Amino acid sequence: MIYRLEVENFFSIRDPQVLNLAIPPNVPSENDRFAPIFPGSDYRAPKVVAVYGANASGKTTVLKALNFLFTFAKDSVQRTLPGFFGLERFNDATSMSRPIRLAVELGWIMDFDDERMKQIEAGETPQFGLLRYELEIEVKDGAASRVLSEALRQRPDGKGKWQRIFERNSAGDVKGSESFPIAGYRHLLNTLQPNVSVISSFAMFQHPTAMRYVERLSYVIGNIGWDGPPNDQAVVNFLASSSELVDSLNSDLRRIDIGVEKMRIEHGPGGPFPMFKHEGLEFEMPWQLESGGTRAFIRLFPIISFALSNGGIALVDEFDLMIHPLVLPEIIGWFHDRETRNKYNAQLWITCHSASLLDDLAKEEVVFAEKDGHGRTSIYSLMDIKAVRRGDNLYSKYLSGAYGAVPHIG
Repeated sequence: MIYRLEVENFFSIRDPQVLNLAIPPNVPSENDRFAPIFPGSDYRAPKVVAVYGANASGKTTVLKALNFLFTFAKDSVQRTLPGFFGLERFNDATSMSRPIRLAVELGWIMDFDDERMKQIEAGETPQFGLLRYELEIEVKDGAASRVLSEALRQRPDGKGKWQRIFERNSAGDVKGSESFPIAGYRHLLNTLQPNVSVISSFAMFQHPTAMRYVERLSYVIGNIGWDGPPNDQAVVNFLASSSELVDSLNSDLRRIDIGVEKMRIEHGPGGPFPMFKHEGLEFEMPWQLESGGTRAFIRLFPIISFALSNGGIALVDEFDLMIHPLVLPEIIGWFHDRETRNKYNAQLWITCHSASLLDDLAKEEVVFAEKDGHGRTSIYSLMDIKAVRRGDNLYSKYLSGAYGAVPHIG
């Protein structure tokens, strides 16, 4: 479970922002809305995090920060060009030479070294704790150029000081640890590029601990980073690969009552394509003639299902785009459903405009993004606002401007 995010000089965020969603032990449980940050932790985190704010306030920037950290750690070895294409610093003169700084903290298994993993595979209970991944990127002449520092640290059982898993400095030197050995792999430092993560680079050359981190990082999934229109064919191809996923989708399509009795996948010369049987209609309908809301729901479904099935993290931008307000709480409820849907404490991060959804959220699940007159985004949790009671009508208070992060019209 992610519980902390730190962002500085990243897109619309200029000054250091810290979002801490850790819920203390003395806060009453809210109908399975929260889960321990790691198994055995007294502190919890919300299973759903909804980011609200006016248009262009920086809501998506919050998800971009998370997405960049995880994809950089996992996939950056695939970069073929120097620098960081698509990564932007804040747009003012001072920020043209200030580094980009990002960090995330979450619950995780401790010690991925070979010996420990053998013990876990033999049936021994793994040790859990807190993991912190931090990244600092040099900005030169207004463009992100190279990694200044990168570090992965852990706190077993969430106690004591942060312990080094690995640390990297601006010269590209890496210090490892018992769980992330450098001895025997020092030759990999010669291949470490200035715009590539230690984890992804070492994993490519079969470093066992790095490979395990890459495997776990694949459980972070979302729709951030799509360029242009959604890739509907990719969604259809994914659905075509799993009959169980199609069955699950059909069950939910019938339950939310949009008139679709069944979707099936047909295979043609151009690849798989979906056909829809509608209640009261004699002939099936193709994807192109389905409503925008139905297609939006189906695009989201594989992302949500993957996270729920694997205890992963789903990052969904514009969660409420073209989906009916009565369907949105249904999806949110899947993450609160510990007994059936969310057995592995998956987490959902969304951006949203639908204020009515606030009636279905607790204050610990709500984050705001607000931009000032200089274009600088600040992010804060509803927990950071004093005197917010659990029984407050979040919907009406938000629209009245009591929490900020609303558009000013006039």
